Amino acid sequence: MTKRRGTVTVSDVAALAGVSPGTVSKALNGNGQLRRETRQRVLDAAQRLGFQANLLARSLIDGRTYTVGVLTTDSFGRFTIPVMLGAEDALGAGQISVLLCDGRGDPIREQHYLRTLLGRRVDGIIVTGRASDPRPSLGRDLPVPVVYALAQSEDPEDLSVVHDDEQGAILAVAHLIATGRRRIAHVTGPERHLATRHRIAGTRTALADAGAPLVLGQPLVGEWSERWGREAATILMRSGEPFDGVFCGSDQIARGVLDALREAGRRVPEEVGVVGVDNWEVMAEASRPPLTTVDLNLSELGHVAATKLLRAIEGHPLEQGVRRLPCRLVTRHSTEMA
Repeated sequence: MTKRRGTVTVSDVAALAGVSPGTVSKALNGNGQLRRETRQRVLDAAQRLGFQANLLARSLIDGRTYTVGVLTTDSFGRFTIPVMLGAEDALGAGQISVLLCDGRGDPIREQHYLRTLLGRRVDGIIVTGRASDPRPSLGRDLPVPVVYALAQSEDPEDLSVVHDDEQGAILAVAHLIATGRRRIAHVTGPERHLATRHRIAGTRTALADAGAPLVLGQPLVGEWSERWGREAATILMRSGEPFDGVFCGSDQIARGVLDALREAGRRVPEEVGVVGVDNWEVMAEASRPPLTTVDLNLSELGHVAATKLLRAIEGHPLEQGVRRLPCRLVTRHSTEMA
């Protein structure tokens, strides 16, 4: 008689794979030194039989709940969702569930969720948000490890995994120069943001390395919006200063710049090349023309943060300080001729 799906046991998996029940446990939990072929044979047998591990039993034995909390301030999910997807890719292999809590930038609400997560005995916490600006630490006396992803902790003893904005800006400006532009302007967001300052620094570095000037001698700083992009492009055109490239601090700003240039009859990319930041596909691909942009690698950032957290949960020392991950450039028609 064939067993129902819910009654499949470790012994059943062991019999089909031709190994011991202990080997099945090691293969499914990712523990022990097993040959790759043996581990795969066990995984194939478990999938074939529809075996599902009893996480409650594992938690009682290991003293773990196999859950991780994610605290965010990103109500819209624009940045949190890619970070979470990367984190889940890293945690999913260990059958760890993720509990998402949105503090909405309210410290009282965040403390409430922190107590809730600790009350549920999560094994660890990832803190994320909408920006890399330094934020208060959750503290050093928590009973579980904490990793900050995208959001950077003010405490240098915490581990913060963030994207390298300065390196990303260097990529963008170097690309404009490589495509023949020599008169490049920089339009970006509020200078109070750390990302803005890092992107300005990267812009200046890349231009200095190329021996090229920054148009107007300084960046144009405003808000993270299409409206500001349109206003900044108008300022550039009215200044009388020649320019053939614009590096924008966000895709929203870049889309506004593209709109204003098109309305003024300036051809992109033939006369002016434009690069943004974020690789927000719904924005970049719908731009006219489609926008070359710096991808912040948010999914990879989440994956790295979750991997570090998982190692800490397993008893390894947690790293300290800020780890910056490189960005990558995604080229589209706003800088390259068809």
